[in-house]
Amino acid sequence: MRYSLAFLCLLLQSMPAVSRAQAATPAESSEMVRALLDRIDRLEKRVAELESRSGAPGASTPTAPEAAAPVTQEAAKPNPAEAAPSQLVAEPQMTSGHAGMPQMTAPSPRIEGFSDINFAATDKHGSHSGFNEGQFVLHFNSALSSKVNFMGELSLTARTDAGTGTPAATGFNAEVERAIIQFQQNDYFKVSFGRYHTPINWWNMTFHHGQWLQTTAARPEMVQFGGSFLPIHFVGTLVEGTLPANGMNLNYNFGLGNGRSSVISRAGDWGDINNNKAWLAGLFSRPSGLYGFQFGGSVYRDEITRAAGNQFREWIQSAHVVWQKGDPELIAEFSNVTHREVGAMIQSNSQAWYVQAGYRLPWFEKLWKPYYRFEYIHIPGSDRLFNTIVEGKLVPVVPSLAGSTLGVRYDISSFAALKFEYRNQRRPGEPRVNGAFAQTSFTF
Repeated sequence: MRYSLAFLCLLLQSMPAVSRAQAATPAESSEMVRALLDRIDRLEKRVAELESRSGAPGASTPTAPEAAAPVTQEAAKPNPAEAAPSQLVAEPQMTSGHAGMPQMTAPSPRIEGFSDINFAATDKHGSHSGFNEGQFVLHFNSALSSKVNFMGELSLTARTDAGTGTPAATGFNAEVERAIIQFQQNDYFKVSFGRYHTPINWWNMTFHHGQWLQTTAARPEMVQFGGSFLPIHFVGTLVEGTLPANGMNLNYNFGLGNGRSSVISRAGDWGDINNNKAWLAGLFSRPSGLYGFQFGGSVYRDEITRAAGNQFREWIQSAHVVWQKGDPELIAEFSNVTHREVGAMIQSNSQAWYVQAGYRLPWFEKLWKPYYRFEYIHIPGSDRLFNTIVEGKLVPVVPSLAGSTLGVRYDISSFAALKFEYRNQRRPGEPRVNGAFAQTSFTF
């Protein structure tokens, strides 16, 4: 506690510098802000070291991922990239109520917006180069009381069939990506209900809709929105919390919900497809002595009923190791998906993994960040959920992949970035595909 108070006093002492920065030129302001951020970073590390040595309980300090913003971002605007429900807390509007107890006057919602514009050109046969509009995304956060919070996420995605059919298809699909109400007793125990990004994968828990949040222009294919390898969305309830554990800062979660629908890329939004609920459990650590480091794993269990009536039992095991401090950024994840059709003896294991590395260059005001990612997905022919039979031929629902992505991110402001990527992908039985991609992504 005394270290936290000392840290707060030092921050308050820095406030005059912030006032001077507001009256200075843009270049001078940028230098002052950068100096303050460097000072804050050193203080955070020192506090973490002191708490680790003394055994004082102190949850890890959540920071906006360096992958998602330039060095000035933390001072400019709160970043919801690490938007686990427990981290999305708005300030309620309070007045004095009966017997001096605080009462809410009205919820005070906060809205964050994201969007992106993309260009793509590949040598895939039949493809066309050109621009496309990415998702238009809104994040909503509102405090309903001092311990009850709501967060929502709405996306609008351009349709390829816009204007066709009778009646004509609309230009955009509207999707409620997340809608979560959380009751927070304390840091050790929080319970929420709603529609989540399934917390069994680090990327899925950290980078939500809004491409500006992540370093790269696209997500790894194993967690691609609309993909089927992992259940991206989950409808149900989640219990979570943080335990200091002698500086290990253990975080746990346990969820129960509907899992996949009969279309395995979709969640059971309207209800479960059978009487077997999906459940998940996860545990990860952010050690105080290793600032920016996180490791952990999770398990997921479900039973899936396809539209044809056949049922599959699904087990998923995932693990991750992350060093998320920007210079460098290192992310590695692995998932194994086990399927067995009910009534059959054949059991299959499909694996996917990726490794991503990035480094924010110390020159040019740390605005350039080159990165590289290799990803791999293996789907055996025995997996009858990830493959289907069409006219006697095995057709993959989830295709195998070996691919590389090489790119660079340039933060043109605190709220906008340019990304340039070269991708090389290979799938079984298909020619290798090379592509060039560019993206401008921003938040508002």
